[in-house]
Amino acid sequence: MSLAILAVVGAWMAAGVPSTDAYLGLPEYSFQSDARGPFTPYSPQPGDIFLATDQRLWFRMGHTIAGAKGIHHSGLIFAKPDGTLGLIEAGPFKKMDVNIMVPYEHMSKHVAVGDSVWIRRRRTPLTPEQSARLTEFAMRQDRKPFAVARWLVQVTPLRVRGPFRTYFVGKPNGDRPRWWCSELVTECFVHAGVFDAETSRPAATYPSDLFFGKSYNLYVNSHLDLEPGWDPPARWIPASVMPSFPPAPSPN
Repeated sequence: MSLAILAVVGAWMAAGVPSTDAYLGLPEYSFQSDARGPFTPYSPQPGDIFLATDQRLWFRMGHTIAGAKGIHHSGLIFAKPDGTLGLIEAGPFKKMDVNIMVPYEHMSKHVAVGDSVWIRRRRTPLTPEQSARLTEFAMRQDRKPFAVARWLVQVTPLRVRGPFRTYFVGKPNGDRPRWWCSELVTECFVHAGVFDAETSRPAATYPSDLFFGKSYNLYVNSHLDLEPGWDPPARWIPASVMPSFPPAPSPN
């Protein structure tokens, strides 16, 4: 077994150690409700999907116009070669490139500015081979520029996401020179062998699609199936603010 896979196996096994740094609320397909319990300790693992809102009005309006209302950021957690976990995202906050960050620190920054954060946790861990491929691909994307032009095109008829064209365009491209967030997430999972390379459409997949596992785009909706591999989105709450999120009352 290669050293890369050994490092991934170490992170994969460590992900099972309970953590009290953060909690997840009730998994549910809703971005409008407050976090609800019961709350469970969250231990990140490779393959978990990160999703978040953004406070900037123009940013929210752009996503709404494009048909991606409610969810504005997406990324994923993977095992770095040194055995620690990283969160990769294209364009976090106001940065114009791909960044690999410490998961807890990055998600805490979102909460601190008033954003909501969700995690779609893997139902079953990635295999060591899948995780190793995810590591290899994610590390190669670090610091690549944000795909500003292709991102802006999402609010125009020129985008690859359409009622008919998505059947033929928007397919995986491998190592692109530039990325936007949900495109990078989808392409990472394709390279890892988690998503089908034939049916995935990274350039036509939005953060809201990853949140709901459904899409307004007919093609993406019929081929994006997250239910077998991921739990529904659950609100991520740092332990430091848990007192403001009391557990749900017990049923009578």
